[in-house]
Amino acid sequence: MGKNLVIIPTYNEIENIEKMIRTVFGLSREFELLIVDDGSPDGTATKVKELQQEYTGKLHIEERKGKLGLGTAYIHGFKWALAKDYDYIFEMDCDFSHNPNDLVRLLEACEKGADVAVGSRYCKGGKVSNWPIGRILMSYFASVYVRMVLWLPVKDTTAGFKCYRKKVLQTIDLDAVKFMGYAFQIEMKYRAYKKGFKIVEVPIMFTDRVLGVSKMSTKIFKEAFVGVVQMRFMKM
Repeated sequence: MGKNLVIIPTYNEIENIEKMIRTVFGLSREFELLIVDDGSPDGTATKVKELQQEYTGKLHIEERKGKLGLGTAYIHGFKWALAKDYDYIFEMDCDFSHNPNDLVRLLEACEKGADVAVGSRYCKGGKVSNWPIGRILMSYFASVYVRMVLWLPVKDTTAGFKCYRKKVLQTIDLDAVKFMGYAFQIEMKYRAYKKGFKIVEVPIMFTDRVLGVSKMSTKIFKEAFVGVVQMRFMKM
């Protein structure tokens, strides 16, 4: 059995963090957790450190000063995971928009041959809950746009719920990853695809957050729109 690490970036997730940690550690498969916290003023990191006493050796935290961006949090986590030789490395949000029960399905997809398993809203069987129709259409057609520009054979190109085999993150030059906002998720899939890795989409139900505040902004979305064109001409 491989070693599994779930990386969760956090900023002001005090409403969700304890429930998320307990849910992950209650799953049928064994996962470890790495919380990458960007100096949350609401006490998120303090709560994680309290829970470390209960989950010794399974719950880890890396604290950073200030909001440094989603992509840098994941890159930090990827390097940490590779240094400690985890076999399967996951990305997941803390707000329960990604159902932690689906971690098992993503893991099984990689165990069955996928190099990258993507929790997908837009493949057959995937769904979105609690989003206004305007946001669903924006997200869906953003993925269509990405597929048209990059010829990336993934229906949910912006998905942030993923499992990587270790060799994928070892092969991708993590220091060369350019985009750190919304476009980060697109770039990681594109780099994996260009390296010849097998990407499999696993249908999920994506549910908009109930507690806490969304980190999405117009600036982040614009970065992704322009960044896709830049990716098309980047050396991978």
